[in-house]
Amino acid sequence: IGVGLVGFGLFFFLFGILLYFDSVLLAFGNLLFLSGLVFIIGFRRTFTFFFQRPKLKGTSFFFGGLIVVLMRWPILGMLLEAYGFISLFRSFFPVAFGFLGALANIPLLSQV
Repeated sequence: IGVGLVGFGLFFFLFGILLYFDSVLLAFGNLLFLSGLVFIIGFRRTFTFFFQRPKLKGTSFFFGGLIVVLMRWPILGMLLEAYGFISLFRSFFPVAFGFLGALANIPLLSQV
């Protein structure tokens, strides 16, 4: 259920961007993504992830951007959310890039 909610959240999020920042689709995508995250890792872990002391700045920008999108200012809200997302997941980016670099060692993919 959680992976499906996250998938639909990303779909609505991208569809909202393609339709010139439609605020309803962006808000619906954000809510589905967050609810899917709660279903995947649990409410307590989600709460502790977002409300750790070093991540409070990113959390405030992310949720502030979500509120601004809900108030029908989608471009400003998306900018705030993007900054909050980058602040929240800053420590995860090196791990993700390391994983993508490891994909080059797979025999069929390295030829492509």
